[in-house]
Amino acid sequence: MSNTARPLDGLRVIELGQLLAGPFTGTILGYFGAEVIKVEPPGGDPIRGWREVKGGTSLWYRSLGRNKKSVTLDLKSERGRELVMQLIDSADVLVENFRPGALESWGLAPDQLRERNPKLIVARISGYGQTGPYANKPGYASVTEGFGGFRYINGEPGKPPVRPNISMGDTLSAIHAALGIALAVIQRSQSGSGQVIDVALYESVFNLMEAIVPEFDGAGVERQPSGTTVTGIVPTNTYACADGRYVVIGGNGDSIFKRLMTVAGRADMAENPAMASNAGRVQHEADIDAALAAWCETLPAAEVIALLEEALVPVGPIYSVADMMSDPHYQSRGLFEQVEINGEPLKIPAIMPKLSATPGRTDWPGGPVASHADYVLGEVLGLDEAAIAELREQGVTA
Repeated sequence: MSNTARPLDGLRVIELGQLLAGPFTGTILGYFGAEVIKVEPPGGDPIRGWREVKGGTSLWYRSLGRNKKSVTLDLKSERGRELVMQLIDSADVLVENFRPGALESWGLAPDQLRERNPKLIVARISGYGQTGPYANKPGYASVTEGFGGFRYINGEPGKPPVRPNISMGDTLSAIHAALGIALAVIQRSQSGSGQVIDVALYESVFNLMEAIVPEFDGAGVERQPSGTTVTGIVPTNTYACADGRYVVIGGNGDSIFKRLMTVAGRADMAENPAMASNAGRVQHEADIDAALAAWCETLPAAEVIALLEEALVPVGPIYSVADMMSDPHYQSRGLFEQVEINGEPLKIPAIMPKLSATPGRTDWPGGPVASHADYVLGEVLGLDEAAIAELREQGVTA
């Protein structure tokens, strides 16, 4: 295990909540040095049992739970809430992703917490935010990706919107929450006071919408789904090759377009004044895409990529996870970290960004439920063995 300093060393984070948005926020913070104490319900975070389970714990949790110290406390019990309050008293950051009002119903409202601990930064993650008419609606990533505008533009024209096969809204919200926490830590270093960060899943998705708002307001243009292309930028598309694989080609720069079409055997298009600028190419999008599709169909993907890379045209394959893990660039960039689970190796993804002086790292994979209970209850909260045993007998902790 490396002893290299990390940017969040010394920061104590209490992670409340479960599943993905809140926990992935904690994962990011812990990777970059924060001490993350994950408070789980008596049965553990449900994500421990999701998808591929091995040895009683999901492989996903081995990545999501890395570097976290797990303790279980029953927030439905008064004693459990008292202990959580004491943990928060010792913390720099609280991350929670319950439905708005849940903390307040348990007597853990941010105002109360910050009155006891003025330096506390509270990151609250929910579907629709802590205020507004929809605040109390349940908001899973799938729903908020639609409400946030992403699903509307994602898919083929005239067909039902398509969802990506990941919980994108949750992950985006976690990244936004981690960014908000980093900003709040910087501000606290100047003021000495914490603050509340309100992250909504749909707003994190909305942040991806680029020019959609000003184009609609200023020009009355409502962006529509465009399949594998990007509206108003030509050519940039996905093309099938002779071996059944696909390549992505981005040839929308003026000089790049000339090189692309020359390699594709269409010098007539490369030198056509009507296609010399993006505006003109948009008018001829169907013809350009048809020409590129016809060319790609004659060659295997690797040859298409080699020819275009030699001509300095942006091009790349569509990768599966198997492709990623066998690719030398992924390997050289250190995107896979190996941990050990019950004596067996397991690769989990590294977490970006890369920092040259204070890089993040995985110290240990996600462990069993309550695997750090003695540390949290004993060393952090100062309870003796008899008090801890009593909590276990009462079912307050595992």
